[in-house]
Amino acid sequence: MASASRLPAVVIVGRPNVGKSTLFNALLGQRRAIVGDEPGITRDRIHGEADYRGRRFELIDTGGILPHDPDYIPAQVLRQARRALERAAHIIFLIDGRTEITGADRDLARMLHQLGKPVSLAVNKIDAPSREVLAHEFHALGFPNLFPVSSEHRLGLEELLEHVTAGFASAPEEAAPASEGIKVAIIGRPNVGKSTLLNVLVGEERAIVSPTPGTTRDAVDATLTRDGATYVFVDTAGIRRKGKTKLMAEKLSVVMARRHIRLADVVLLVLDAAEGIVGLDATIAGYAHEAGRALILCVNKWDLNAGGGRRAFETALRDQLKFLDYAPVVFLSALTGAGVEGLLPQIRRAYEAGSQRVSTGELNRFLESLKMSREPKVRYITQAAVRPPVFVLFTDRPEPLHFSQERYLINQLRRRFGFAATPIILKTRFRRRRSG
Repeated sequence: MASASRLPAVVIVGRPNVGKSTLFNALLGQRRAIVGDEPGITRDRIHGEADYRGRRFELIDTGGILPHDPDYIPAQVLRQARRALERAAHIIFLIDGRTEITGADRDLARMLHQLGKPVSLAVNKIDAPSREVLAHEFHALGFPNLFPVSSEHRLGLEELLEHVTAGFASAPEEAAPASEGIKVAIIGRPNVGKSTLLNVLVGEERAIVSPTPGTTRDAVDATLTRDGATYVFVDTAGIRRKGKTKLMAEKLSVVMARRHIRLADVVLLVLDAAEGIVGLDATIAGYAHEAGRALILCVNKWDLNAGGGRRAFETALRDQLKFLDYAPVVFLSALTGAGVEGLLPQIRRAYEAGSQRVSTGELNRFLESLKMSREPKVRYITQAAVRPPVFVLFTDRPEPLHFSQERYLINQLRRRFGFAATPIILKTRFRRRRSG
């Protein structure tokens, strides 16, 4: 079951394109949400931990809310926002100070009044003293605590934070940060079931799930503690071919998805059993492989597969993704939950394998037991890094190892020390023998 945050929650709400994600990033102090000029870029609720003068709190950015919009995605956004508002200790209602009050603003204001929770009205895009007079027109929405701010230029945020966090407890200076856990990125093409898998794994609806491809644009964090291990899952946006990422938000999604791959300890590549393996799957898998991440291949929608059995599917998969021969394959259905429970032990094993370090003495005893007939000869081996495991080989000649030697050595390292699910990197160094 997902672990609930003990920190007070501050929720940012507002209609689309008023600057919520920019404010979220400014208050959090890092770029966590995608920011752009297109309305509706944030759809899921995005979480982060913030601190103001020792008062720690959870900051939640919601999608743009249109309370009476009948469209499926806005309705889902509203449902996600309501979940966040239910646990809010304070709400920041963000509004665009350069426009007049809209019907959507009034509808949202009525909804917030009904909640009976503390609300601060932040009037955004007030980036000069001459514009502050514009902000006061928004008192008509009925919120006494009004703050002119500029999220982009970080103006007025001190006053806003001082008010919002006034009742929050200060954390002791010596408090140790909580363990971050195993970071797991869920990647794949659009509409292969990544968000459904995230929701099933953490046991709550954290990501919007819909039949519309490309619904997830930001990366959504969710934390789960099970059997003494903590997992931090990140559901990334579906990665499309470069030629098909015309919208700025989708291009940013690809960039940030690749960034989350680099930051992850373990990557789950979600594949669509009903559609089979396509060229883009190999491209996306290549991102994780090149980043040196431990990788698990998740064949989703297995309940919809009308073809052959698992062995035939895995044979075809291995044939098309030859460079991922180290990655285990898990067949599952995120929709029904079949096969999902087995993922957590796989993730933990993959993390432990990628984090494993072997002593130099043990490695060289292992080297002596091998039968490597080709030149150059490997005289000495040591491990230089983990996640991914990197081994430095000292040879008697300056030329690199033959690819067959490298493959043999990697396979033997896996067999002897259990480096499953993770790529292994070999680096060669030429070392002359000292003369007598």
